[in-house]
Amino acid sequence: MSQINQVNQTLKLLLKQKQITYKDIADQLDMSEANIKRIFSTQSFTLDRLEQICSLLKITLSDLFILSEKQTEKVSQLTEEQEKELLASPKLLVAAICIRDSWSFQDMINVYDISEHEGIQLMSKLDKLKVIEFLPNNHYRSLIAHDFRWLPGGPLETFIEREVLSNFVAAKEGEEWDYRLYLSGRYSESSIEIIRQMLEKVAYKASALNQEDAVLPQSKRQRTGMLIAMRPWESDFIKSLERKN
Repeated sequence: MSQINQVNQTLKLLLKQKQITYKDIADQLDMSEANIKRIFSTQSFTLDRLEQICSLLKITLSDLFILSEKQTEKVSQLTEEQEKELLASPKLLVAAICIRDSWSFQDMINVYDISEHEGIQLMSKLDKLKVIEFLPNNHYRSLIAHDFRWLPGGPLETFIEREVLSNFVAAKEGEEWDYRLYLSGRYSESSIEIIRQMLEKVAYKASALNQEDAVLPQSKRQRTGMLIAMRPWESDFIKSLERKN
């Protein structure tokens, strides 16, 4: 990843953390929102513009470069080969999910049918995959970034769509939903972008809360699935009622 691209990604991450939108930046810098979006999408930052955005974030330009350098240590996405390696071993995939959810090594082997020896082997493999830095006494440092995503259209996303999502949506009798909402409508491109940013904020907040709750014992934490999705779509039923030209 190029240095300017890394700076761009770090800025986006900081803006999410501070819940500052492109519109907020545009208002503060007396520019159009479209102009701000163009600067980020084309990565055409000047030093003056970077300093102005940093001022909104209450950090210095030097802080931004330092944070950007640290962020390079984090993994936002795996390669196709890495995803295939996780899929080839169910226990390795479970260990990776535990890492993403900030479980301790002891919690992992207490909850799952994984011996201590197996656990050490799994953690060593994740270390080789650059997902963690395995430390003495079975501690680890996670190298997974907050904005981590499976490879679009990759092995794990395909597996999740095939094996997980169908079971997730089809709740069994007696199972309850903590929250369920379906919405559809016809929106402009600018409105779709606003909704997308709001969903990204929800996803980031959920990830941050998961990290915060990691200090609690397993008995105080409930595994919860959350599906956030949006795409151009209309049901076949509605389409069948459209007037044919």
